[in-house]
Amino acid sequence: MSKRVLIVDDSALVRKQLSDIIAPLDFDIETAKNGKEAVDKATSTQFDVITMDINMPVMDGLEAVKQIMQKQPTAILMVSSLTTDDAAITMDALNLGAIDYISKPGTLNVGTKENAEDIREKVVALSRIPQRRLKRQMASRAPLRERRKPESSSTSLNSPNASSTAIEKVVLIGSSTGGPGLIEQICAALPANYKYPVCVVQHMPEQFTNAFAQRLNRASILEVHETQQNMELLPGNIYIARGGVHMNFAKKVSGKIVIREDKNKGNNFFQPSVNDMMFSALEVFDAKKIVAVILTGIGDDGANAMVELKKRGAYTIGESEESATVYGMPKEAYDRGGVMEQLDFVQILKRIATLK
Repeated sequence: MSKRVLIVDDSALVRKQLSDIIAPLDFDIETAKNGKEAVDKATSTQFDVITMDINMPVMDGLEAVKQIMQKQPTAILMVSSLTTDDAAITMDALNLGAIDYISKPGTLNVGTKENAEDIREKVVALSRIPQRRLKRQMASRAPLRERRKPESSSTSLNSPNASSTAIEKVVLIGSSTGGPGLIEQICAALPANYKYPVCVVQHMPEQFTNAFAQRLNRASILEVHETQQNMELLPGNIYIARGGVHMNFAKKVSGKIVIREDKNKGNNFFQPSVNDMMFSALEVFDAKKIVAVILTGIGDDGANAMVELKKRGAYTIGESEESATVYGMPKEAYDRGGVMEQLDFVQILKRIATLK
């Protein structure tokens, strides 16, 4: 039986563009021109994937996502323009249960062919997510709770006592499709006295990582930063790799460890790249001080680096097929021999939060 996709957008042109891009997949394609029409169709028919516009008349995309995920959990792909406002709304949609996002066809500027392939790849990956997994994830999803920061903290960026020379271990996390909600859970779970820096590469465009870091900072008792050139890596802080550049590390003559941004994309499909971050960490840290985690995502970013990390004595963890929204990146890391322990996300969360 053919897979079914629902394209939701108030623009007839965008509906046609997305239909033309998805057509080679041989999916049954239906369309809706506003959120209310989308909710009506999605709750009367089980679709495998829904692409959802944000700004629409009658009912916007955010409210439509909320209602669909409550009534008939479905893999939803947000269609967003690359603006700060849309980035923040897209983050809200992911928190409500949407899985991933794509750029509006009208805003594609990297080359239509490459972006069309990206859209098709995401639609195919989302169409394979079992509905039982979506239902389970919705049942366990917690709303964003803002955490009050301590008045003073020994690990604050402004504290004269905090230094990268005191780093005992570093936690490196790579994720992609299905990952933002997991990263938020990790940030929310880490205690105020957490001793280690946590460095995250989540595949996102440049316009999105700032909104993502701000959202995580509200959810975490620790400080969460979007990375900047020469930012010092401090214990008990969380660093989100800035979109559009690779997150690398360098050690100064003083022994301090700082973030170095690399604008050269190299052979990586993604920028920032999980591989790039993890290989760079090996040049600065003793491998035995590194805890590396690969979460849900399409493709194989991070797999080669995990193999090298494990070989050199780092502790490497991959998300299990049972819990990963998209078992792509963790599967490749596992199949290539780069994973010491394969765990469900709940176990990974506990392992990171209670790291000794």
